[in-house]
Amino acid sequence: MDFKVGDQVEAIDDIVQGVVVKINGRQISVESKDGFLLKYTADELLKIAGSNAIKVSNFEVAKIKAEKELPKNRHSRKIRPKERYAPQMEVDLHIDKLTPSTKGMTNFEMLNLQLDTAKRQLDFAIRKKIQKVVFIHGVGEGILKEELHYLFKRYENAKYYDADYQKYGMGATEVYFFQNTP
Repeated sequence: MDFKVGDQVEAIDDIVQGVVVKINGRQISVESKDGFLLKYTADELLKIAGSNAIKVSNFEVAKIKAEKELPKNRHSRKIRPKERYAPQMEVDLHIDKLTPSTKGMTNFEMLNLQLDTAKRQLDFAIRKKIQKVVFIHGVGEGILKEELHYLFKRYENAKYYDADYQKYGMGATEVYFFQNTP
């Protein structure tokens, strides 16, 4: 795309708009609306259309949205008995699901990350009044499972037990929260 000094431009991968102030070979200097001088290449910028841009009113947008909106299904879906008792929330505590890389992390740091995640999710479930939460911890040496049980004991309104064996095997614990009804 051809750019010239004075063109209104916008960065493709950033929320920056501005005016081209200098072109030096492949490098284009842009002064942002905030007054910063930024450097880009031509493939990182888009020209912003001037006064000949297409203008659409809010009324036209609303009309098109109404046309595209699908009619709502008025029949509610029946919940099967199996689904009724299924856990409402699953938390996978495998370390590769929690962090992109464990490079440089000790076992202690990985365990603390897993326990912090579990505590945050427990607190979230209590705040949102979610009754059942399954923590997928895997089988391993059982250290994470024991630490989770120690954490669960601190919650008075919770009981915990092994999750559904057919679905999770031996590597998951389900926590059930009793609802306080004042």
